[in-house]
Amino acid sequence: MRQGRLLLAIIATCIFASFSGGSGAAEPLTDSQIRERIIAQDIAAYSGNCPCPYNRTSNGSRCGGRSAWSRPGGASPRCYVDDVSDQDVRRYRARFGN
Repeated sequence: MRQGRLLLAIIATCIFASFSGGSGAAEPLTDSQIRERIIAQDIAAYSGNCPCPYNRTSNGSRCGGRSAWSRPGGASPRCYVDDVSDQDVRRYRARFGN
C-alpha cells in the first residue's frame, strides 16, 4: 500500500511539474499525452489501492476483477486510453489550455 501511495505521489508531482512554469513557450500537448494525464489524474484521485485491473494490491497481486474499473456502479476511474473520450480531451484543453 505504501508503494502504491508513493507511486501516486510521484505521478501527481509529475503532473504538477508539467503545469508549472518553465521558460519559453510550451509545446502543445498531443491528444495522447492529454489522455495519459487524465488517466493519471483519475488514478491519483482514487482513494483505494485498486482503481484499475493492472494495479497491484497490498500483497502484490494484480487487482484484476476486484478493481473499481471492473466493478459496475460506484467509482469508475479511467484506466485505459479508450476510456478517455474526444470530449474529455476537449474539456481538458479548455480547462488547462494547450
